[in-house]
Amino acid sequence: MNFQEVQRRRVFYIPGYDPFPARRYREFYRKEGAAQAAISGYALALEPKKAGGRFGWRVVSTQDGLTTTTDFEVLAWADLVRTSMSNSIAGTYAALLRTAWIYIVSGTLRRLMWMRKGPVIAALYPVGMLILQLLVALAAGAGVAAALFWGLSSLLGLAGWSLGSLGPVVPILRWVVVLAVAALILRWFKNSDRKLYAYYLMQDYAYSASLRGRTPPDLTARLAEFRDELVLAVTCGYDEVLIVGHSSGAHLAVELLADHLRAAPGGRKGPALGLLTLGQVIPMVSFLPKADKLRADLAFLSTRSDITWIDVTAPGDGGAFALCDPVAVSGVAPAGQRWPLIVSAAFTQTLSSERWEALRWKFFDLHFQYLFAFDKPGDYDYFRITAGPLTLGRRFEGKKPSPSRIDVPVSKYTSMDA
Repeated sequence: MNFQEVQRRRVFYIPGYDPFPARRYREFYRKEGAAQAAISGYALALEPKKAGGRFGWRVVSTQDGLTTTTDFEVLAWADLVRTSMSNSIAGTYAALLRTAWIYIVSGTLRRLMWMRKGPVIAALYPVGMLILQLLVALAAGAGVAAALFWGLSSLLGLAGWSLGSLGPVVPILRWVVVLAVAALILRWFKNSDRKLYAYYLMQDYAYSASLRGRTPPDLTARLAEFRDELVLAVTCGYDEVLIVGHSSGAHLAVELLADHLRAAPGGRKGPALGLLTLGQVIPMVSFLPKADKLRADLAFLSTRSDITWIDVTAPGDGGAFALCDPVAVSGVAPAGQRWPLIVSAAFTQTLSSERWEALRWKFFDLHFQYLFAFDKPGDYDYFRITAGPLTLGRRFEGKKPSPSRIDVPVSKYTSMDA
């Protein structure tokens, strides 16, 4: 395809709820980009960042005989994520109760289950795991207390005493032992969360639901800073400006682009403008009762003729609302909806059978696969999209949406307020 629309591109990448530093995504891109280039037969190299702004890097890629330069920037909010994550066990269990109450009482959980079970199971996993950990800790505490007081009773019996002779202090001491042992075991579970992810996922869902769908004030302020960088980028002579949102970063990308377009006086001019949402979990927020602005942003972007919006998910990703049109299922699809184009990454077809077998039970790896190399890339190739010579719109021009997409209204709440 020897046609070049893009010589210079700017990519803004918005990660999901991730406490890790932005350099993690540079290493992903460096390693996986080299792997995809070797598979697909093109050249791709990373250089130090030349453009201003936040953490990023430059990509120089030659594809189909054409060379494109891309300035990559990570719009990080990991510091906000770390601040929002409770360091206490009690705080996490309080977040569990509060979040479960919001999703169940509002009816949101029930409606989410009408679409895809995978992400709902993923949402219920930390709840179930934390409850199981609590039960195990209490059972262990009760067992230790029973053994301890059985031994104490035996010793007292040798002296002609009984536990009853100690009066009301016995049940108090028994509960002290139970709770002390349970606390130690819960602390061990928390320290092992790098393998279980129960605390991490619970904090993720709690943050999204904390204001029943409204964007938290600290995140709103950060998005305003991101918008300033986007405004500057569209004036810097790029041929394309591309916003990429992954996981819970997808609904932030929607809000960022919608606010930018609303603020453009007299219509938008400048480079091609694209939105790429990957592994999105937008319904987890847009179905909540107070998500008026997000629903308005979804409806607003869905009819724009001056952007391209591609939404990529895969049924093999249990952490995403695979092939769910986030505008339609949120109940806000207007007449004349054009976006997003729903595309399947089709892991079972784009990954080799050996790699699929190795990954199919590694849920976190599959949720990040959109950023990684594919053995047999199809329409979706992250590195052609972000570093190749075609705009997002040109690359997917004429493509049909996935026939398995879900595009019926599901959300109970459809109010909008931009």
